[in-house]
Amino acid sequence: MADQNTPGDKKLSVPSKTLTLKPRVETGTVRQSFPHGRSKQVVVEKRGKRRVGGDAVADAPHAPEPVVAKAAPAAASARPAASPPAAPRNRSGVVLPTLTEDERSARASALADARLRDVEERRIAEEEAKRRTARETAEKAEREAAEARRKAEDDRHRADEEAKRKAEQEAKKRFGEGEAPRPVATPASAAVRPAAAAAPQARTSAQARTPAATTARTAAAAPAGRPPAVAAEAEEDEGPRQIRRGPGGAVRPAPAKTTHKPAPQKQRGRLTLVTALNADDVRERSIASFRRRTQRLKGHASNEPKEKLVREVIIPEAITIQELANRMSERAVDVIRLLMRQGAMHKITDVIDADTAQLIAEELGHSVKRVAASDVEEGLFDVVDDSTDTEPRSPVVTVMGHVDHGKTSLLDALRHANVVSGEAGGITQHIGAYQVTAPDSGKKITFIDTPGHAAFTAMRARGAKVTDIVVLVVAADDGVMPQTIEAINHAKAAKVPMIVAINKIDKPDARPERVRTELLQYEVQVESLGGDVVDVEVSAKNKTNLDRLLEMIALQAEILDLKTNSHRPAEGTVIEAKLDRGRGPVATVLVQRGTLQVGDIIVAGAEMGRVRALISDQGETLTEAGPSVPVEVLGFNGPPEAGDRLAVVENEARARQITSYRAHQKRENAAASISGMRGSLEQMMSQLKTAGRKEFPLVIKADVQGSLEAILGSLEKLGTEEVAARILHAGVGGISESDVTLAEGFGAAIIGFSVRANKEAAAAAKRNGIEIRYYNIIYDLVDDVKKAMSGLLAPTLRETMLGNAQILEVFNISKVGKVAGCRVTDGTVERGANVRLIRDNVVVHEGKLSTLKRFKDEVKEVQAGQECGMAFENYGDMRVGDVIECYRVETIQRSL
Repeated sequence: MADQNTPGDKKLSVPSKTLTLKPRVETGTVRQSFPHGRSKQVVVEKRGKRRVGGDAVADAPHAPEPVVAKAAPAAASARPAASPPAAPRNRSGVVLPTLTEDERSARASALADARLRDVEERRIAEEEAKRRTARETAEKAEREAAEARRKAEDDRHRADEEAKRKAEQEAKKRFGEGEAPRPVATPASAAVRPAAAAAPQARTSAQARTPAATTARTAAAAPAGRPPAVAAEAEEDEGPRQIRRGPGGAVRPAPAKTTHKPAPQKQRGRLTLVTALNADDVRERSIASFRRRTQRLKGHASNEPKEKLVREVIIPEAITIQELANRMSERAVDVIRLLMRQGAMHKITDVIDADTAQLIAEELGHSVKRVAASDVEEGLFDVVDDSTDTEPRSPVVTVMGHVDHGKTSLLDALRHANVVSGEAGGITQHIGAYQVTAPDSGKKITFIDTPGHAAFTAMRARGAKVTDIVVLVVAADDGVMPQTIEAINHAKAAKVPMIVAINKIDKPDARPERVRTELLQYEVQVESLGGDVVDVEVSAKNKTNLDRLLEMIALQAEILDLKTNSHRPAEGTVIEAKLDRGRGPVATVLVQRGTLQVGDIIVAGAEMGRVRALISDQGETLTEAGPSVPVEVLGFNGPPEAGDRLAVVENEARARQITSYRAHQKRENAAASISGMRGSLEQMMSQLKTAGRKEFPLVIKADVQGSLEAILGSLEKLGTEEVAARILHAGVGGISESDVTLAEGFGAAIIGFSVRANKEAAAAAKRNGIEIRYYNIIYDLVDDVKKAMSGLLAPTLRETMLGNAQILEVFNISKVGKVAGCRVTDGTVERGANVRLIRDNVVVHEGKLSTLKRFKDEVKEVQAGQECGMAFENYGDMRVGDVIECYRVETIQRSL
């Protein structure tokens, strides 16, 4: 292809130098010196600041920016939008490509966006200017108001100072002190006042003015009769004083000279900031100084002791010295001083007893009212009823007797129920309360069924305490038994009448007369034998003479004339308590006085609550329960203990106060029983004996409080001097994970009586290897614990004499040692048996036979009259004539 170059055109050429971007840095070298004459050349770079601007600025970074661009930014911004920029002049000879349509449209849209942003920024700037103007206006108004308040405050301060100064002058005149003449102010001194007197700095200096300025204000220099403060302000406002410093400036006028009368030097007062700044000022006596001088002149007449206040001081059983002083409105120092006079050294935080506190209070002239912590229970029980408000109530009858004599069966026959079938083992292990309606009279009778087992003594005692009549059930075929005797003693201790019910008369071997005769031994004489105790022969199985028994009970109740007031807050006794999984704490309560209603706030022992529901013995929900009515109460915070007395209180504050006191007493008693006090010498010796006693740790959970109480009592009786049951925890309710954790920590067994472990507790016990045993009959529980405790007893070692042998000759055999040639005199000698070597009737050695030979053969035993060879284990000092005694040790396991 031929070249078609125009002769006049310039040729395009690329320079040979490589195009690079040079950094905007300036480099230089600096020599850096180090210790010991060493130095180093260091390169230092100086980087230029990046400039952001247009193309012209980028091309010429060192050129100054034109002033026109700053003055008219709008014109500069509108210039690019008019038309696309012209192509820059090409100085290097390279043809630059033209912009495409897409690039032009992109640049146009970018310029449009820039214009929109400028408009938005301008609008925002205008709004910000408006807000700033409004804020400045408000601040200016606040400053003006503050300045007005400041001026008013200055005026008030000046007026106060003037009044104080006049009071000082009056005091000087009153007490005869000559007042020094005030210095007279000159016109020049009044004219050279500071110009900025109204400023805050001048306000501070105005309080510490020079003597000349002070005299100018106070000497009545204003002829127009203005006050000194107003005159001073007028002088200050006439013209500001201009102070020129340096050479050629006006000389500050000297203050006017003051003349003083010769007087004694005045004592300087307290050093403050004002006095330090006014070192040249003449000190005046302060008001406090005049007041102290007045008190001295009057002989401290104003400090006469005031009339003593006599207070009634409430003193508890123990009180701190600080609290006692506060209640008497006395200083604690005075109380401690009084104690020191009595020879007792105390601190302010020490606790003193009520007697000492009473002596101190009476010594200081106060009256004393002694109170005790137990006063919170005053008026809670045994409030006497008005005889006019009483009405008859149902009798409460407790059925007592020996186990398996038919007490619960008799009650089932009266109630037409079948409680016996629900009891484990066919014996009653819970206390129950029921109401029965007499068929003839229609009156209700409340029965309390008690267990007959020996372990349930506390249950029988509770039943005897709350009863009006005791029915003693004795089996005609069994006679008087131990628990029958115990029931008789409970009835006599409660001083309640007794009715003897001779049960099981339907049996062929029943002998009621024998029962009557046996009762005579315990001072129970029935009517058929000339006594005053009613006896009825009944049969619970055949329902014989049940109506006559109810008739005798009603007759006895009529003789007792039982009356109470039902229109008063309820009182009662907790017969039984348990922790139900669905209903929470449930207490079986026998209401004795008043009426218990739903919503009442109740207290029983260390537990409180609000009655949520009342359930009768038939399972019916009640709204209220009157006297002699047994009900289940729901709403306690926790299960109360069986036997606790229940009372209704007026508010929760009183209930909380009572329960906190009882809980504190309960904790103190538990701590005292666990720790054990020192006591007498015999008690200390017994504690030393029991220190090495083995313990069998147990965690016991039962269904009700009564059963738990009976189990604990039975296990306590099993203990001996060598072994005893240690109850780590005993409670009511199911077995929980916390019980398993406690048992794991002490290696204890868990016993559940009529309760079960939940799923989590059972899994934890299986995982940790903790044994959980379940029982429904108290006999089995006590027997198993007794066997386990017997295993902790050390076995008994008993010796059984086998025979004797006499040494005839001693042979020394190599590799064997000494062998005794013996003749068995009596009994037998066995190999491996225990032997004693007796010399001159003294035991020389005890050990075992290692060898027993007859001739050359090893034999198991040698009979009497035969000769044999014997060798001892690890012993060879045998002599002719010694006697060998052979015996066997037997180990015998002991039991409780």
